[in-house]
Amino acid sequence: MSPRIVLLHATPVAMTPIHEAFNDLWPEAETVNLLDDGLTIDRAKEERLSPLLSDRFVALGQYGYSMDAQGILVTCSAFGPAIDQLAATLPIPVLKPNEAMFEAALQQGKRIGMLATFGPSLVTMCEEFERYAELTGSQATLETVLVPDAIDLLRKGDVSSHNRLVAEAAPKLSHCDAIMLAHFSTSRAAAAVRERVNVPVLTAPHAAVNKLRAALEGPSC
Repeated sequence: MSPRIVLLHATPVAMTPIHEAFNDLWPEAETVNLLDDGLTIDRAKEERLSPLLSDRFVALGQYGYSMDAQGILVTCSAFGPAIDQLAATLPIPVLKPNEAMFEAALQQGKRIGMLATFGPSLVTMCEEFERYAELTGSQATLETVLVPDAIDLLRKGDVSSHNRLVAEAAPKLSHCDAIMLAHFSTSRAAAAVRERVNVPVLTAPHAAVNKLRAALEGPSC
């Protein structure tokens, strides 16, 4: 029987990249989408993630578990503490969107760059990166560049302009050992970014699918 994976979305622009990753790497999985784009709208109004918004997120995830999910993958990077809270309540794997990408980045060197398009996610993402670095004994530092107008263009369907703006910002991080594209939605710009820099460019969706599959099936031979 195909494993049922519930995808928790807080914005529709994250949906296509993760479905492409599943199609490429794990087409046998049965994916179910739960979208509440009000989460992102309200998160943008808060400097820090509020308990009320965390509770809403956890409730959505618990509903996803009630759908006979064998695993849950969150596709929005602005809800780190709420994802931890959700994971503590469920007996199945619950993956943050970026943890697999962070692990890969820490293997690239000590200077890691990150291109982001959604400002409210940066605080929790930087905290998560530092926590992963500490757990692995890495001395890596993270430098971030925010491209604030790109995500609005993507939400309007202007993918090419989104990709262009992200790529134009990439040379600011060309001195880094690797560059991460912060969000699932940002992964659309990967090819354009790679044309502008000569360092590894890491994206989250494919790394997340591989990590979740390994958690459920064990590492591949």
